[in-house]
Amino acid sequence: MTELELKRMAAAVHEAATPSVPPAQRPDTPCVAVCSTTFDDICRGCGRTYIEVAHWVSMSATEKEAVWQRITAQGYPRRNT
Repeated sequence: MTELELKRMAAAVHEAATPSVPPAQRPDTPCVAVCSTTFDDICRGCGRTYIEVAHWVSMSATEKEAVWQRITAQGYPRRNT
């Protein structure tokens, strides 16, 4: 999947989903230190693609919000609380 396709998918999910945690209460990153993309392109801990992980620091707030929307709709990040 190309980066453009991932962005389009994230935007579509953003339109359909509502966040489970308000943006003001979220951590700076979805990372939960359970990094693994061994079997596919999605991290088992945070739900981001390896491309999203690599580009997180340079993504705009809008791009990050789209990722947050998608991963929370999919049940990520999987934190041990």
